[in-house]
Parts: sequence; structure tokens; C-alpha cells
Amino acid sequence: MRQPNESPATEATARGGGGAPAAAGVPNAAGAPEAAGTLDASGARILVVDDDPTVAEVVSGYLDRAGYVVDRAGDGPAALARAAAHRPDLVVLDLMLPGMDGLEVCRRLRERGPVPVVMLTARGDEDDRILGLEVGADDYVTKPFSPRELVLRVQSVLRRTRPGPDTRPLRAAGLVLDPAARRATKHGTELALTLREFDLLAFLLAHPRRVFGREELMREVWGWDFGDLSTVTVHVRRLRGKVEDDPARPLLIQTVWGVGYRFEPTGAEAVETAEGAGRPAEGSAGRA
Repeated sequence: MRQPNESPATEATARGGGGAPAAAGVPNAAGAPEAAGTLDASGARILVVDDDPTVAEVVSGYLDRAGYVVDRAGDGPAALARAAAHRPDLVVLDLMLPGMDGLEVCRRLRERGPVPVVMLTARGDEDDRILGLEVGADDYVTKPFSPRELVLRVQSVLRRTRPGPDTRPLRAAGLVLDPAARRATKHGTELALTLREFDLLAFLLAHPRRVFGREELMREVWGWDFGDLSTVTVHVRRLRGKVEDDPARPLLIQTVWGVGYRFEPTGAEAVETAEGAGRPAEGSAGRA
């Protein structure tokens, strides 16, 4: 949905030569869209959900040229119906949908099973970005955006869904992660983890007792050299809620104050009490 101070030229697009949609501000010298990327899409199905038909058309065009099969929906109920009819490999979801907003759509999609979600949010709406991550979005892109950037984010998220060269199960503290099946259990009970939560937990389990700053985790787990570090904070908090016996007093995913996080497989000693208790606030996003 177009935000109050956004003009069609900043959020939407112009037609380049030959009738192909080209994002405003990102066409190449010839006026045609830039190549979307080199990752083989292998026919992955992407569901684009946006009530602005111009934005949906341009995003769909870029994804189609990148090799994806694209479905479109203009509102929440239509998106859920599309997802039920043809399960997508990833959803590009506008937060500001009429009626049922993107947060509720994301929640309902998650109830049906794991599916990666890239959320579109208004620039500067930090609370909305945090809420999107809290309900399970794997990534977000702020408006106005370059469609090529969005395609690259989609490629990055989908790349993480593919098993890596080392698919041996990871085991520690009652946790078992199977990278090949993307399945995680704790004491035999399956954990409902999002794509990024699984990747974050797998990375920490693979490097027990090592301390990683948020910048390092963003680079290693998200594949970004820069970005909003609150993304890491939110995912750590959500992950603790799923793997810790008492998320307010985490024993497995520990905070090393002023440095970052580490995974303690024995959980023998907690280095923090309830989040923020007796400590100065670490940022408006509620750093974990």
C-alpha cells in the first residue's frame, strides 16, 4: 500500500523500452531493468501480496524474469486462498493491506506450516518491522525499494532453505537439528522454527561456547554485511522462547554483555537474569 508521503514515482515504476517494467531510480543506462541476479530459481513458486497493482506488477515482473513462478494476491483472504491452492516456496507480503493486514496474514500462513516470508514495510516504521519479525517474517524490505534489491533478498532467503554440503545432524543439550530435513526437536518434541530461527540455532550449535556479536551473526546467518541489528535481537528473543525452559532466564543462548551471544551446551551457568533486569536498556528495539 502506498504510504501518505510516497509518490508514484518513488514507490511505483515507469515502463522502460520494449514495454518491460523498470523500477524508478534503478534502470540501467539504456532504460531497461537491471538483471535480477544469477541464482537459479529452479521454478520456485513466489506469492506476491500487495494491494497496489502497480507495485505487484513490477515485483512480479522482476521475479518472473529471474525464473520464478509467480502468483499474485491483492488482499489477505485472497493470499490465504492462493497459498492453500498452491503452496508457495516464499511469500512477498505487504504489511499495510486493507482489512486483514500483513501481520495477520503472516500468522495464518505460519499456522499452516513453515514458509519463508519477506515483508514489505514503510521506511522508518521500526515498530512495524519488529512486529513483522516477531510474527515470523524472515526478512523485510522498506518502501520505496528497488525491485532488483527485493529479488536479491528473495534469492538470499531461498538459498538458506537448501541443504548445505554438511547435512550431519547437530546435537546438544537435548536439541537435535537435522539440516537436510530442516527439522529441529528438543527432547524428542518438534520445534516450530522459522527459516531464520533454524539457521541461527544451527549456527550457534555448530560453534558452542563461542561469542558472536550481532554484526557477525547478521553476516554469517543472514548473509548481510550491513542491516538493522534489531533483526538479530528479535530472532534471538524468539528462539529463546522456543528452546529455553525459562526464556526470561536463558541457560542455552546466553548474552555476553557488551559483546554478543553464545550457545552454552551444558547450560550450567546463566550469565544473565530476566532480560534487562538491573541493566541499562540496550536500545529502543529491546535488545536481547
